[in-house]
Amino acid sequence: MTNQTNGKWRQVSHRHCIFIVLSVGVVLFLQYSSIKEMAPAWNPKQWMQNHSTKLFILFRKQYIGLGNANRSEVEAISTGNVTTPYSTAAIISAELPQVERISSTQKPKTKRQTTVSPEVIQQVLQPQTARPTPGTYISPGPYLVEYPYEYHFTINEPQKCEQGKPFVVLMVPVAPHNIAHREVVRSTWGTESLVLDKVVMLFFLLGMQTGDDSNQVHEQLLHESKEHKDLIQSDFVDCYKNLTIKTMVMLEWLNLYCSNASYAMKIDSDMFLHVPNLVQLLINAPKTNYMTGLVAHGGQVLRNPSSKWFLPHELFSPSVYPPYALGLGYILSLDLTNKLIEASRHVKAVYIEDVYLGLCMQHLGLVPTDPPGGSLFHVFPLKYDQCVFSKIIATTVEPFNDRVKMWTHFKAEGPYC
Repeated sequence: MTNQTNGKWRQVSHRHCIFIVLSVGVVLFLQYSSIKEMAPAWNPKQWMQNHSTKLFILFRKQYIGLGNANRSEVEAISTGNVTTPYSTAAIISAELPQVERISSTQKPKTKRQTTVSPEVIQQVLQPQTARPTPGTYISPGPYLVEYPYEYHFTINEPQKCEQGKPFVVLMVPVAPHNIAHREVVRSTWGTESLVLDKVVMLFFLLGMQTGDDSNQVHEQLLHESKEHKDLIQSDFVDCYKNLTIKTMVMLEWLNLYCSNASYAMKIDSDMFLHVPNLVQLLINAPKTNYMTGLVAHGGQVLRNPSSKWFLPHELFSPSVYPPYALGLGYILSLDLTNKLIEASRHVKAVYIEDVYLGLCMQHLGLVPTDPPGGSLFHVFPLKYDQCVFSKIIATTVEPFNDRVKMWTHFKAEGPYC
């Protein structure tokens, strides 16, 4: 009888133990799931709480020796970065050459007089080739704008603005490997260094090349920088999804090293630029809180996932963008650089860089200014005509056009019209 009772007791005990173990497991699972659900979503205030002096989402440092971290390529429609891929980069850390460490607390330390079209003066006086193919890039995930907590300028010209005292600085974002576009700019409107007695300076802004040819491209850039002294490079991956990073790096550089200038213009490398008309506009422009270009009003947010400019609702919920200056070419007064940097710490990052600046302007309570006359900037390519081009500031150009030949004809002696 006792043995029978003991056997039943052991069976009951085993069942109780199994039941207790399963119950504990269920409780732990539910508790863990609840904690995950309770975790707050990322928001810009967390950057400030974490003592961040930079922008966007924290990410590991991105270096030049990127090994096999490769990228796919998608043609960018409104930028000279003709091979900037539509994705972010998986990074493998490696040693960099000697570079200059940057923080937001640092402080920076062929003449041709050309005429301006009378039509432009009237407007502004109104009130106001073959290359190595990178391997396939695999994105770590969509809609992550990577921005390192600390970054370095691997190629820099820290004293050039201080010594040259420019009135306006032309900042040209371009892919690291795209020397062809840089040479075209240097041979055309980039030659205009003194216009209407105002100093104009040109710089090319680069990120890091990825793929098997990264070391080769870096060596070429060092040689190019030594020859021309117009390259600014920072250690973020140069790709389409990182154009917002590129823009914020540009603002950081201007704030650190070129704050003595009055204005800066960001312009794509495949554009035509009439520098005298630009300078004439700025001579009469506001000195502070000023941004202009081809300003988009009431731009619809694209929700089609197949669109290059698709933004999901969870990333950006409004259906209409605030006013913003299109990224093909916009101008800002240099007091705005630090203000936009500060605003970016409170504005959720999106990878469409010109829209993002519009969001930062909105945060500051500012609106980009429409240019006088409404015909100085053109997003759709104008057919080349010397008279027509003499009346604009900037336009996109058909890719099959020989821009050097076009420029030579445009600068020929004689009246434009």
